[in-house]
Amino acid sequence: MDTKAFKRSLQHSENYHRKGFGREAEVSSMLQSEYQSTLVQQIRDNNYTLQCDNVTIRLAEAFGFCWGVERAVAMAYETRQHFPTQQIWITNEIIHNPSVNQRLQDMQVKFIPVEEGKKDFSVMGTGDVVILPAFGASVQEMQLLKDKGCTIVDTTCPWVSKVWNTVEKHKKGDYTSIIHGKYSHEETVATSSFAGKYLVVLNMAQAEYVANYILDGGDRNEFRAKFSRACSAGFDPDKDLEQVGIANQTTMLKSETEQIGKLFERTMMKKYGPDQLNQHFQSFNTICDATQERQDAMFQLVEEKLDLMVVIGGFNSSNTTHLQEIAVERHVPSYHIDSVQRIGPGNRVEHRLLDGNLAVTENWLPDGAIAIGVTSGASTPDKVVADVVEKIFELKVDN
Repeated sequence: MDTKAFKRSLQHSENYHRKGFGREAEVSSMLQSEYQSTLVQQIRDNNYTLQCDNVTIRLAEAFGFCWGVERAVAMAYETRQHFPTQQIWITNEIIHNPSVNQRLQDMQVKFIPVEEGKKDFSVMGTGDVVILPAFGASVQEMQLLKDKGCTIVDTTCPWVSKVWNTVEKHKKGDYTSIIHGKYSHEETVATSSFAGKYLVVLNMAQAEYVANYILDGGDRNEFRAKFSRACSAGFDPDKDLEQVGIANQTTMLKSETEQIGKLFERTMMKKYGPDQLNQHFQSFNTICDATQERQDAMFQLVEEKLDLMVVIGGFNSSNTTHLQEIAVERHVPSYHIDSVQRIGPGNRVEHRLLDGNLAVTENWLPDGAIAIGVTSGASTPDKVVADVVEKIFELKVDN
């Protein structure tokens, strides 16, 4: 399928909308009251620090809603205003934040139901309005929606679209796209649908396995079994790794994406020689600015003297998980929560571990004076951060 031609055709359709409906002012006050916080702004204005009695809160200097997320949520609100009586669907969570997704459901925006791991688009009728989330949607989903005659509101983040353009360049040059990401994440599913041949690697260990296969060969069946759910149909590691291009899920850890890119550059240079490198390797910068800024701010924050770290964001938010990884790697006691409801009753907290499991920690706030670092993922509203900060003060100052 010529995905580039399909995108061009879709974007010229009268049923396709990517720039909102001119109702920015109408929804701006709603977004401000529901998601912004005067407390958080005060902390920003006070050099990202707030002290009360024996508690010091230090905010990361970049955290919370990014531009792409703000844009997606605003467009979803505009869509409801513009189509007050029509049925509106979202193909996936608009962003990875439970409070935002619940708010949209309260506004009678429905999510496509999932049956046995597959979305059931049969519930949609011709003429229904459907929102594509910030992570995007696969070519196949967009084709189905176009064929159904749906009105499509596309909130895909431009940084995600940039990655799609990159894998299309790989495809045009017959390069295999090596995508640093999680093969089941909706953004990577969408990106891979725009690629030709592709292979998704989760981390440096998987990348090194692939690099070693390129240099030394190996067990083809073992390779295909290892990446059975993370590669294009009919992928042949003996043929499809001769030309590779690097892409990424925009929310992955920046430093790891860069390391993976350098690994494959060295690998192809070693196998084919420096003079042939450009014929066998392509790399474009597709790391999201907002993800990078939040990671850099987190690295800076964990260098300060902190007693513990609170990372706030959806439990299925990739960029939030990577912020948590930074704290864990620096051996800072850290708690990843998705809302203030995870704190209490009493001095206890329910939090997500890096392996995805939930744990409960009692007496998580120690006695005496403490300094707490706080950050949040790109899908987390300031209001949620404020709720957590207020709860911490409530527990510490009153006891």
